[in-house]
Amino acid sequence: MAAEGTLRLDKWLWHARFVKSRSLAAQLAEKRLRLNGTVVSKAHQPVRPGDVLTFSLGNRVRVIRVLALSARRGPPAEARLLYEDLSPAPPPRESHVPGGEEEEDGDGD
Repeated sequence: MAAEGTLRLDKWLWHARFVKSRSLAAQLAEKRLRLNGTVVSKAHQPVRPGDVLTFSLGNRVRVIRVLALSARRGPPAEARLLYEDLSPAPPPRESHVPGGEEEEDGDGD
């Protein structure tokens, strides 16, 4: 699984299964991604183990440490071994109580 040296950023994002296609990985890399705190402008930017990627995906900001490189796009279980997720926890979802508002404690009058 671990290839020596570096791998193109777009290929790594695709191998790690953050996006469904390599062209989407290239778009993500060229528009809104930081590599070790520096804005990336090219999808062919090399990544290596130890690098930290910061990018928004959906409605979350992801902070990812590259742990390994891969020679192929494997199954999801294999892809999860390529990175460590350093992202802050997502905000808690508000619970919705069916049937309206909850009653406040009171004296019953």
